[in-house]
Amino acid sequence: MPLPFPPPGVPVLTIGELTRALKGTLEETYASVWVEGEVSNLSRPSAYGNQYFTLKDDEAPLRAVLLRAFALRLKYDLADGMRVVARGRLTLYMPRGEYQILIEEIQPKGIGPLEMAFRQLKEKLSLKGYFDPTRKRKLPRIPRRIALVTSRSGSAVRDMLEILGRRWPVAEIWLAPVRVQGDGAAAEVAEALGTLNRLASHGEGIDVVVLGRGGGSLEDLWTFNEERVAEAIYQSRIPVVTGIGHEDDLTIADMVADVRALTPSEAAEKIVPDRQAVLKWLTDQETRFRKDLQNRLEMARVSLLELARRPCFRRPLERIQQGERDLDDWCERLQRAAQSRLDRLHDRLKAHAARLESLSPLNVLARGYSLTRREDETQLLHDIVGLHPGERIVTRLERGEIVSRVEEIRGGE
Repeated sequence: MPLPFPPPGVPVLTIGELTRALKGTLEETYASVWVEGEVSNLSRPSAYGNQYFTLKDDEAPLRAVLLRAFALRLKYDLADGMRVVARGRLTLYMPRGEYQILIEEIQPKGIGPLEMAFRQLKEKLSLKGYFDPTRKRKLPRIPRRIALVTSRSGSAVRDMLEILGRRWPVAEIWLAPVRVQGDGAAAEVAEALGTLNRLASHGEGIDVVVLGRGGGSLEDLWTFNEERVAEAIYQSRIPVVTGIGHEDDLTIADMVADVRALTPSEAAEKIVPDRQAVLKWLTDQETRFRKDLQNRLEMARVSLLELARRPCFRRPLERIQQGERDLDDWCERLQRAAQSRLDRLHDRLKAHAARLESLSPLNVLARGYSLTRREDETQLLHDIVGLHPGERIVTRLERGEIVSRVEEIRGGE
């Protein structure tokens, strides 16, 4: 005879009942547990800010949920491959029947959360060019108006005011009081920088801004590692100098600023000249200029004496008189040369005239010869060709002309 199934008295549970029982046992037994593993499959699927991922090691995976309330407290961003240590409570997600851990606290393995946040923001801003040396501006040599963004009651503001008043008391100092640590401090610092830049854009001549605070732990200085402060420094049209903490303290604000000072006191020293040094420099310059001026005056006096000894200054008309004599000599020479030239041309002209005279046909007429032409022509007749009886001809003698008519032509070709 077969045994009854299930055996009598054995309770039969539904899947939901069993899952709820396991869920209760897990949540009661593991209400607070620490686990270590590697983050993988990180996702943020909803707008509520919850983060879902898997923690795994070499043996097994564990689903994990970081609710928004706890995620907002993180100073850094989770990423796949990050080794972490987390604290939370185990629970069972009934729709899938799988257990998971609801994380309430999580930190990178081997490094603090603030250090991890610092590294992540540093890498992010570096890729965006916030630390590029070529964008950093030089400070004005002599600032007229300086704005201090710092705590009203801290030692940093007292140190800076004392140094500024001693080194360069003519500078106008503005104080923008802000909180330099704690919740909301980063927002105040960023807002102060924005306000100062708006004032500068409306004609208020602010030459330099100093962000300063005294030393402290990494947590105390964290305001100056916030991205909103770095963004405000990067967007500032006024040069920004940081003097935060002590020599070993390095913040994101220091890396973005135009000039970094190791302390607030050094920041005050960097932005203004030393009055005593400037006065000494001016005194030295005055001494040098006076000496140089005296040397120049002495050189000018010697040169003037040398010029006064020259004949042109001792007998100023002598050069003019000598020039007049030279001019007279040149005039005489030019006249003689011109007369000689005219005489030579006159002799040449007479020679040519004599030659022309000897060749003149009128001289031939004086020896009894004559010149004959037709009455209506100027060309002389050389023979009888073309002449006809009855034509009128003109004969030129030494004195006068004879007009006659051809009666007869004798001779031939």
